[in-house]
Amino acid sequence: MKFPFLVPITLLSLALAAPAQDKKINTIIAPDTKVNLLATGMKFTEGPVWIPEKNIAVFSDIPNSMLMQWSKKDGLQPFRKSEASNGNILDLQGRILTCQHAGRNIIRTELHGSTITVLADKFEGKKLNSPNDLAIKSDGSIWFTDPSYGLRGKPGELPGKWVFRLDETTKKVTVIYKGFDMPNGIAFSPDEKRIYIADTGKVGIIRAFDVLGNSIGNEPVFEIPIRCDGMCIDTNGNIYTTSKGGVHVFDKAGKKIGLIPVAETPSNVCFGGKNFDTLYITARKSFYSVKTLAKGSHPPKK
Repeated sequence: MKFPFLVPITLLSLALAAPAQDKKINTIIAPDTKVNLLATGMKFTEGPVWIPEKNIAVFSDIPNSMLMQWSKKDGLQPFRKSEASNGNILDLQGRILTCQHAGRNIIRTELHGSTITVLADKFEGKKLNSPNDLAIKSDGSIWFTDPSYGLRGKPGELPGKWVFRLDETTKKVTVIYKGFDMPNGIAFSPDEKRIYIADTGKVGIIRAFDVLGNSIGNEPVFEIPIRCDGMCIDTNGNIYTTSKGGVHVFDKAGKKIGLIPVAETPSNVCFGGKNFDTLYITARKSFYSVKTLAKGSHPPKK
């Protein structure tokens, strides 16, 4: 099968030349580090996730309803068809968990890659809006955001756009928080005492909440005034957010560390590579990477 939207490219590097850049960013990336363009020619990329066992990155091309894969050895290849997939992450067994806009669900790709399991598509008998992004906790529970972007203006069955928790064992879906306009990116701190949730609705903001067992605090601990799409966390608790201009990095208290400039506005980001010290970035039509001095945080395997 041919995929005409795959465009062969040569490796392109973008210097992180920013005279006004705070020197604190040098604790994240070495000076003169390059942002590498790995692949382009897609429609809108999202949801990168690193698969350690295969040494590949998998990410979504939403309008093409394709999950793509990239490796240093083989470059860009189709991974499999999807229903307008968005955010992706690994569960504790290394299986890919995916939010699907058109499917309006959370699915799991089994380890052999050919079987798809629907984990959640309803809350109290009503269809979810369009799950957008997700985070995995060390107890196996899946926390996900459910804005209405995938509905494309059509009415949903739920009365709001909420953040949910899916219990891995019971498959029960519960509401975690209702106070967002368009909940989007979501990530846990390394110790799982905090969760960060982006709102890309009327007010672009990231809110940090205390994690209280299977729920969160009623009020945010602090807020970061940035219109962020997806995000990820390093082992020191620094927050890598995607917004206009590139990847904006904040410390665990929400203070700005600096910016990693990207040629296209990024949509999501994850750590990967052999030592989890490479940042993979989905940005509009393209896929990028940059080597970091930091390492990505991820829950232990079961």
